[in-house]
Amino acid sequence: MKRLLLLGGSAQQVTAIKYANKSGCYTILCDFLQDNPGQYIAHKYYCVSTTDKNAVLEIAIKEKIDAIVAYASDPAAPTAAYVSEKLGLLTNPYKSVETLAYKDKFREFLRINNFNCPRAQSFKNYLDVKEAIKDYKFPVMVKPVDSSGSKGVVRVESTEELKDAFILAIEQSRQRKVIIEEFIIRDHSYMIGGDCFVLNGKVEFMGLLNCHRNNKVNPLVPVGKSYPVQVSDERIAQINKEVQRVVDLLEIKLGGFNLEIIFDKQGSLHLIEMGPRNGGNMIPDLLKMITGVDLVAATIDAAIGLDTIELPHTNKQLYFATHNLHTSKSGIYKGIRINKEIENKIVKKVIYKKIGDTVQYFNAANNAIGIIFLKFESVEEMHNLMERTEQWINVIVE
Repeated sequence: MKRLLLLGGSAQQVTAIKYANKSGCYTILCDFLQDNPGQYIAHKYYCVSTTDKNAVLEIAIKEKIDAIVAYASDPAAPTAAYVSEKLGLLTNPYKSVETLAYKDKFREFLRINNFNCPRAQSFKNYLDVKEAIKDYKFPVMVKPVDSSGSKGVVRVESTEELKDAFILAIEQSRQRKVIIEEFIIRDHSYMIGGDCFVLNGKVEFMGLLNCHRNNKVNPLVPVGKSYPVQVSDERIAQINKEVQRVVDLLEIKLGGFNLEIIFDKQGSLHLIEMGPRNGGNMIPDLLKMITGVDLVAATIDAAIGLDTIELPHTNKQLYFATHNLHTSKSGIYKGIRINKEIENKIVKKVIYKKIGDTVQYFNAANNAIGIIFLKFESVEEMHNLMERTEQWINVIVE
């Protein structure tokens, strides 16, 4: 029996624990949040932070693990690679995972390897920002270098807004470090996102999706995904080529990677993010509905060293989407109101909150109340609903 250490036991990460159990693994979970649901599913649980590399290493040694997985977790990905390297387990290079996990390191990697990259610089002190910002063109993006789920990310239009944005971002950074970069104006309707999967150093699966936003809440936080992706085959080929180039340069061997991509007004491709982990908001679950490829299974199987991993992508004319249930105000959760006209479009619902729970204004992905999966008859029907979700789906908060 393989002994598998998993980092993170949130509602979105439970699916990986369940698959590992089903596969016959002995599962050990680390998560410092004491209300995580994964602790009730894993065989053993430690209340330890997934970013505490040495504490996780100590547990890994004690438990004599065969593999470690940071499923759908940016902060935990470097820990998994660090522990794996120390114990000689199957992994991608720790330095490569760090490069992908930290925004400042990734921007520097892109720049020195001649990828398209906006002007960007990292800071720990606001006085340094005040001097450097003179060389920037507004708007700019202000981000913690090491946060996930868009926490602390702000678009800034002028110097007057900069200090507050810097303070917010640095408060969300474990390293107390912020990156500022010039804003990229895209020439397509939706941000391009999704997951890819690498086997033996090759990108063997590419699952691209449209990323939807909502200006009535934080417009930088995704409120849903949809398929098929609204870009040309030529651009998809470009994406495949550039992602493979990253994989080659960083000597990536295996695993799932979460993508965020833009083509600018000149048609140039920008890799905004290539997180060294499966996507959050249940992206692998959506991609399985669309393609038949089980990225949860692939992630666990690859980590424990199985040689028979298959990614049989089926090309069907399907129209799928997810909607992240959220609220524009904080308060007490009272339920969800769904228009009867779209009830037959819903194929799956995952609700994180119970009636009476406190919910927060949607300014980061971790404030989602749940996820609804929908299937449509046409792309027109899909985008009509996704652009007007508040007419069909309402979270009731008092």
